[in-house]
Amino acid sequence: MAEPHDLTALEQAVAIARGELSSVELVEHHLTRVDALGDTVGAFVTVTGERARAAARAADAVPAEERGPLHGVPTAIKDLTLTAGVRTTFGSAAFADFVPPVDADVVRFMAQAGLVSLGKTTTSELGCSLYSEGLVAPPARNPWGLAYTAGGSSGGAAAAVAAGLVPVAQGSDGGGSLRIPASLCGLVGYKPSRGLVSGGPVGSGAYGLPTNGPIGRTVADVAALLDVLARPVPGEPYLAPAPPEGGWLGAARRADPGRLRVGRFTAPMLADEPVHPDCLAAVDRAAALLTAAGHEVVDVPAPIGPAVWPLFEIVWYVLALAPVPPEREADLLPLTRHLRARGAEISAGTLTATLGELQAQVRLGVRRTAGCDLLLCPTLAAPQAPLGWFAEGGDPAEDFDRQRRFSPYCAVFNVTGDPSVSLPVGVTAEGLPVGVLLTGRYGDDARLIATAAQLEHSSGGWDRHPAIWRAVGSANVNGSGVGRSAP
Repeated sequence: MAEPHDLTALEQAVAIARGELSSVELVEHHLTRVDALGDTVGAFVTVTGERARAAARAADAVPAEERGPLHGVPTAIKDLTLTAGVRTTFGSAAFADFVPPVDADVVRFMAQAGLVSLGKTTTSELGCSLYSEGLVAPPARNPWGLAYTAGGSSGGAAAAVAAGLVPVAQGSDGGGSLRIPASLCGLVGYKPSRGLVSGGPVGSGAYGLPTNGPIGRTVADVAALLDVLARPVPGEPYLAPAPPEGGWLGAARRADPGRLRVGRFTAPMLADEPVHPDCLAAVDRAAALLTAAGHEVVDVPAPIGPAVWPLFEIVWYVLALAPVPPEREADLLPLTRHLRARGAEISAGTLTATLGELQAQVRLGVRRTAGCDLLLCPTLAAPQAPLGWFAEGGDPAEDFDRQRRFSPYCAVFNVTGDPSVSLPVGVTAEGLPVGVLLTGRYGDDARLIATAAQLEHSSGGWDRHPAIWRAVGSANVNGSGVGRSAP
């Protein structure tokens, strides 16, 4: 007999369709868990309980023939994502009371699909760091070990999913912000191809680096949410790749990418940093599973090397220059102020030249691996990082450099625009998760998702849970219990 939160997102929707559960019951169950564990793992900035209950009642009233694969399922929205009528702080005390008048496109799509948001998840301030430890909410902690960070900038989303507070969540990824927390928390974090998911209706586009995307416990759940998020919107600056037959969920369920050539490398791309043996072992395990599935795995050079870091650095400084009311600048964290100060020193000409040179270097790197269908590498240079470790010295420059050395892989694929996913293939001797990064060709999300699903099946499944998972429960919420169903 399973608790409702034991079910995957797709299984929860099946339970609703069969009449075993209602959306209202699922929402109440998960809100109970949020109330008990939300602050412990630092998952939420704002919980919207009454709004969620109303949405669940509306979801239950929708005729069965009008329901999609995730209808009525609880979820959450990252606090960087505009949500009309709901406090959205961007992870910053400078916006502690900001309430947007409009929804981001992805928020609107999720509501139209019948998903029920329980609130806004913790993020790093303005999305500037790979850990989520700000002033507007408790720090996002790893449910597998509360002394460790859940990562960032989608750290609260990862903490919420890994602790069983929601089965799947929306996040965004501008330099690894979905894949880093997924690796740390034992989840599937998916960065779609550039243009596949709308970043509208407002925003600069940030040179095409960030994109909205899903995070969940299984590839199928993540693919189902991608189907919801990836809808064409007029006016978007990048051409969206076409979906496969049956959508992204169909690709995950088929789990048949054909025979592929997979290029493996482990050399860090943005830092000259030793890679932890557990991260290397996870890559080896993934390579062995891919080989056993019939794919050709070959060693390739890393597409780029640490010499390119100064170009990335300039772009990151400028991206920190989000509009902030002048009178609220003092409310920003030291790291954010440091990045913005550096960004303010960069001229338009320097930025333009940097973007051009960076694209040229990335083009050369992509050509070095052009014979490969997929690339396999570590997600991070180390399996975990203690809470507070990045900023412990009090020097923002050292903080930023520690982040670079901890995550020297993910950001490259934000520049290329390629689809990239972190998969929880490995585990440390202490039982903590270790992710690997699988990256596809631009626009070839279907093959990447199919391969990820194939790897999940050959691994025996990744829906593992930390000890905190059993800390709260409510057996038999509808009096008859809930059994696991095939997604």
